[in-house]
Formats: sequence, C-alpha cells, structure tokens
Amino acid sequence: MHVLTIEGKNIVASEAMPLHLPGQGYVWLSFSRREFEVKQTEIHEMLERLCKTQLFDLHVSDLLNNQLPSHYDYTNEYDLLVFRRLARGRTETDVANPGQILHRASSKGGPPILRRIDTSPIGFVVLDRVVISVHPADCTVRDTFASRLLHSGANHTAGRVPANPADLMLRMIGVMVDGYLDLRRELTRQLDHWQSELINPRTRFNNWSALLDSRLTLHYLDEVCEDQRAAVQDWIDALDAWHEDATLSSKELEMLRVRSRDVLEHIERVVHHVSRLEQSAEAAVQMHFNVQSNRNNDVMKTLTALTAIFLPLNLITGFFGMNFAHFPFLQSDLGLALTEGFMVLLTLGLVAYFWMHNYLGSSKSSKNEDR
Repeated sequence: MHVLTIEGKNIVASEAMPLHLPGQGYVWLSFSRREFEVKQTEIHEMLERLCKTQLFDLHVSDLLNNQLPSHYDYTNEYDLLVFRRLARGRTETDVANPGQILHRASSKGGPPILRRIDTSPIGFVVLDRVVISVHPADCTVRDTFASRLLHSGANHTAGRVPANPADLMLRMIGVMVDGYLDLRRELTRQLDHWQSELINPRTRFNNWSALLDSRLTLHYLDEVCEDQRAAVQDWIDALDAWHEDATLSSKELEMLRVRSRDVLEHIERVVHHVSRLEQSAEAAVQMHFNVQSNRNNDVMKTLTALTAIFLPLNLITGFFGMNFAHFPFLQSDLGLALTEGFMVLLTLGLVAYFWMHNYLGSSKSSKNEDR
C-alpha cells in the first residue's frame, strides 16, 4: 500500500491510512488487488471518516475482478473507472518470472514475433479529495508514476503535480496508453516481416501458426482498445455534466476535459493502427494466394506447351508404327532421315512459336521475377 498526501508542491508519502484530509490538497491511496481485498474494512472506515461515503459492493467486486474489461461507472459520491494496462507478459500469479512475450521469428533470425499480449485491469475510485487505485501485484505503472510524482514534488515543479484526483487518474491512464502506442512499432515490424515472407516468390511460406498468432494478437488488442475507448468516452460524457464547485475551478475542469480528449485520441490512434494492420495482413494473405495461383498457372501453361510439342511427334511415330503389308515410304533409304528431319523441324517450330507467345517463359519475364 502507498499513500501520498498531495498539497500543492508538498507531497508526503506514508504507509498508513490517512486520519484526515489535507487543508487544500487530496490523498492518493494505491493498493494491490490482494491488499484491497484484505483491507476492505479499513478502507470503508477511512472513506466514512474522510468523505462520509462508502463503496458499493458491486464496485468492490469490479475492483477485485482480474478479468474485468475496461469500463466506467459512477454514483452521486464517486466515479469508478477500470482501465486495462499492458502487462508485458506479467500475470498475477507469476510476477517473479515476467516471461517476455517477444520471441525470435526463427533460428535463422528475423524480427521478434509477438506471441501474445497480456493485460491486467487497474481500477480507479475518484472522489472530490481522495483517489483510490487498485493495481495488480508488482505494478510498474504505479511505482514509476509515484516515483515521478515524488521527484516533481521534491523539485517544486508544481506544473507536473496533478491538481486533483481526476487529473492524477488521467495522467496514469495516459502513461498506460503510451505503452499501447509503443506496441504499435513492434506490431508493424512483425506484420512487415510476414508480408515480405508471404509475397517473396523465392520462398515457400509454411509458418502459418505464427501468422495466425499474430492475427489473433491484433484481434485481442482491437477488443481491448475498443473497451478502453468506450470507457473513456463514457467518462468524458459524465465530465461534461460536471460544474465548477469549491474543489474544482473552471480552469481545472477545462484541463480535465482536454486531458480526457487527449487520452481518447491516443486510444483511437491505436485502434486505427490495429485496424490498418489487420487489413494489411489480410491483403498480404490474399496476395500470397494470388502469387501461388499465378505460379501454378505458369506451371500448367508450360506443361501444356510441352504436351502440345510432343503430341504431333507421338502421332508421327504412331503412324509409322502401324502394321501394314505394303508401306512404300518405309522401304525407302531416305525414309528414316526424312522422318527424323521433319520431326526435328516440327519440334523447333513449335518451341519457337510457344517461346514467342511466352508459353515457355521469356527473358523479360525472368528479369521481372529476379527483381
């Protein structure tokens, strides 16, 4: 558990439940999911003492649910926002072994393959002067943000200190969304690799399981981002109904709207990019099968031309192989030489004809394939 009392430029960290609110600031309490479950009674007593309110049981269940998608809900006393962050391979039960989700494409090297994307929810309860966040165990987002916040307070950089609980929540969500923006480069590199492998005419692509994993990763990321977009949009709609009061000035309220729209815009950029990657992957697969179909057509065209070349030769040999009692041409001394010469001329003529019509390939097409 981490407790930060934020009052202007002064930020005080502690590990005990606050007994009272600061004069002008607010309090941020962050719990791991297990700590929140164990200390429910203390948390309810603290909220009753500081804010004269308590959390609904359904909202407590949402905060403890590790499989809950991103969503937003509200009451007259507080707002609840659950946002799934990028876990980078970490899970609730295996934080000691953060298993990288990036693996090599093959033993010969190549760009990394994103086998799967792990996400875990972070829940925020936003009150007027208290914000509670519930994180997975060993959450780097919370630790990094808390360290940055303490550093800003120590250097008296008030502009970097969140002005209110909602501002703190939005800044943390912005950090989480930046992780998805960075993930786009990895996905783009991966899909570019698959596209080059699929379209390369000199290689036989057979790593369909890895390509399927990549497409499933894109589908999962699209679902996660769609839930995030819906949750943030609901938050913005609720924020538009807020009014200036004693704890929130008009300037702070407008800043919350600006930050919320900025977070939403970043999420939409991820959604748009994922959609474009899915379309590119689908186009690459279609181009792969078109290339294979054209290659098969070229093979069949060549085989057909060869068959057409040898068909008249078979006809000639079959004609002269018939058993007739009198066959004058067979008795001639020049019969064999004339027949062989005619067959050679016929073969050369057919080969030249099919070569000119590109049934047997041409130097121009070969150069194009080399390119």
